[in-house]
Amino acid sequence: MTDAPLLVSLPGNALRDALGAAPDGAEIVQWDMSGPAPAERIDLVVPPYMGAAGRLGALEGVTTRLVQSQSIGYDDVPAALPPGHVFANAASVHETSTAELALALILAAQRGIPDFVRAAGEGRWAPARHASLADRRVLLIGYGGVGRAIEARLAPFEVELTRVASRARSDEQGFIRGIDELPGLLPNADIVVIGVPLTAATTGLVDAAFLAALPDGALVVNIARGKVADTEAILAEAERGRLRFALDVTEPEPLPAGHPLFALPNVLISPHVGGASTAMMPRMARLLREQIERMLRGDAPLNVVYRS
Repeated sequence: MTDAPLLVSLPGNALRDALGAAPDGAEIVQWDMSGPAPAERIDLVVPPYMGAAGRLGALEGVTTRLVQSQSIGYDDVPAALPPGHVFANAASVHETSTAELALALILAAQRGIPDFVRAAGEGRWAPARHASLADRRVLLIGYGGVGRAIEARLAPFEVELTRVASRARSDEQGFIRGIDELPGLLPNADIVVIGVPLTAATTGLVDAAFLAALPDGALVVNIARGKVADTEAILAEAERGRLRFALDVTEPEPLPAGHPLFALPNVLISPHVGGASTAMMPRMARLLREQIERMLRGDAPLNVVYRS
């Protein structure tokens, strides 16, 4: 008699195709969590990428060893995950793509790319001198995996970088400021990049007082979560034309059609696509294969961030 295979549920074909043949000892089934579970016990469950929290209730009554998210953020998981499950996030999957987008938004906003695109759409040749990224004072708020990836990509652009984390500390690169120091740091920032996780402490972090402390013309880039920032405060500063914004995330999300932020020339909006690149599925498949192989060996899974 042989041991039962490690049962793994995947939400669709994209991840299954990227994974290829399952490791020996594992069996793959498809379950998008919109209906009953295919078995009472599923060793490893991968929820859908988008709207996953809304489907976690389907795990009620299902025995699992690991619920493997396809996202890094998990702020909505504690309220949605039934008791008795171990939850891992997708650290290592999205950091590079999110950092790429952050740099793209910064460069586009600094070098006037939206203006050039609008002019080209009107058939106009519209040369202009815009601000460089070189020599700008960049405040990077949030120093997890995404923050470190952004830092690495900023390095060749010769910026003056100040890193901010939840608490002050030092690493091999030097000193990291604590978030309690923001009132003294914001007035000197040309560019602020927001990459913090959404927690009770960071909800509403970017409020009217935060924005008022920034100098005229500063650029605020949010690639974190929409609820980290106060949309009305952003709109007020943007409508005045005092600050510029590049937002991959908003509150609410999606931003309603016709929202005034869409029409402002000093606001650049991307629709929460930080991790949505061709790098995602191969990297997600690599993480999933590692998790399966670790479970088959009896090793602890990677990236466990919550136990319900």
